[in-house]
Amino acid sequence: QVQLVESGGGSVQAGGSLGLSCAASGYTSSDYCVGWFRQTPGKEREGVAVISPSGIITYAGSVKGRFTLSKDNAKNSLYLQMNSLNTEDTGMYYCAAGRSCQLVPRVWTYWGQGTQVTVSS
Repeated sequence: QVQLVESGGGSVQAGGSLGLSCAASGYTSSDYCVGWFRQTPGKEREGVAVISPSGIITYAGSVKGRFTLSKDNAKNSLYLQMNSLNTEDTGMYYCAAGRSCQLVPRVWTYWGQGTQVTVSS
């Protein structure tokens, strides 16, 4: 059974940084895409950054240059370093795993419970 557990969320002022972690289990990292998504109340969930089994990373345009996704296959962990945060980055951040490496939430199979990120002005 695939399990994804996020950690590292919190509150920060605009311009600050936060790092998120996702501990994964129950699957082989070489078989799955993994990624980060976020959702704000009243809005649809959106893709933030995803990485393919071969290491190809795709970022949403809104975070490119500010966020960095990385993974540690040995630890089966995924990370998201978020810099230059702004209020529009506020939301619940979810770790996901699936077979299709797209920034489209509906194609992803497994989801964590999420970790809240709040950016204040």
